[in-house]
Amino acid sequence: MRADRLLQIMALLRRHGRLPARRLAELLEVSERTILRDMESLSAAGVPVYTDRGRGGGCSLLPGYRTEVSGLSPAEAQALFAWTSGSGAAELGLSGELSSALTKLSATVPAPALEQAEALASVVVVDKRRWFAAADEVPMLPVLRDAATRRRRVSLTYAAASGGLSDARAPSVRVVDPYGLVENAGRWYLLAARDGERRTYRVSRIVAAEVLDEAAQIPEGFDLAEAWEEQRAALEHFSETCTINVALDPAIVDVFTTHARFQLAVGTDVTRQGNHEGWPVLQCTFRAWRAAVSIVLAYGGQVRLLAPAYLRARVLELAEASVAAHKEGGSWPGISRE
Repeated sequence: MRADRLLQIMALLRRHGRLPARRLAELLEVSERTILRDMESLSAAGVPVYTDRGRGGGCSLLPGYRTEVSGLSPAEAQALFAWTSGSGAAELGLSGELSSALTKLSATVPAPALEQAEALASVVVVDKRRWFAAADEVPMLPVLRDAATRRRRVSLTYAAASGGLSDARAPSVRVVDPYGLVENAGRWYLLAARDGERRTYRVSRIVAAEVLDEAAQIPEGFDLAEAWEEQRAALEHFSETCTINVALDPAIVDVFTTHARFQLAVGTDVTRQGNHEGWPVLQCTFRAWRAAVSIVLAYGGQVRLLAPAYLRARVLELAEASVAAHKEGGSWPGISRE
């Protein structure tokens, strides 16, 4: 660990020129006395560092001292420094390691390339979260990362989706062979085998995870990227799409279009289909009929479902059931109303 810290001190001094021992201690989470001892060790090893005491003093690296041996181009530096997924590393429990690695690497990157990488990072933000959706909580992700990298079986306590009105069924325990972890649009999934059959688990639904002292059974030549593509293709192939025509209040066309695009079937878009009684008509193909119904009901009288007829009947049925459930005088277990 000390050698690791000495490298970080060199990298920080190279980037900043001079830093107070107190600031170095804060950045590296050690005492100021430890930093001063480290500076003495670096000097004894021939590294041209020195410490000025008193007001305006600090730790410095001799100007002109370079360790630029990486040969990284500006574009390569931008790729490494600006596009590294900080959020993904944090969720995997590796944010500290990522910061340490980039600090070390910065000591080997030519100054112009490093400046361009930092400039790009200041003007680009990558937000992989979905609109109108809360971020998944994934506290078990570091445990799963450890199990997958060490090829160990895991005992999962998993709350599977219910498919009904409740969010999930009661958690149950199952032992799996972890193949790997996949992040898709801000959500993490564990690809694993249970009793020899491939399964996909949403990490946010994993209530607890224990790494077992048993070797995981991983198929010879297994490729995680290929396996995920197969899983995704199968899911998208068997999803029953639903195409609807809706007439919209002109005031909500833009917001409706934006909202709808998050639920569209792969390879489709919202298209204009003329007018109906002065309202523009849009056609949308959704991944599932429930998504189509939910967006129609969400906008109330500002959306008129024109086709298909069978779905209009379903919308009416659900709307009437909702009115009956929410009309004044209704009651629900555990809920009191004034």
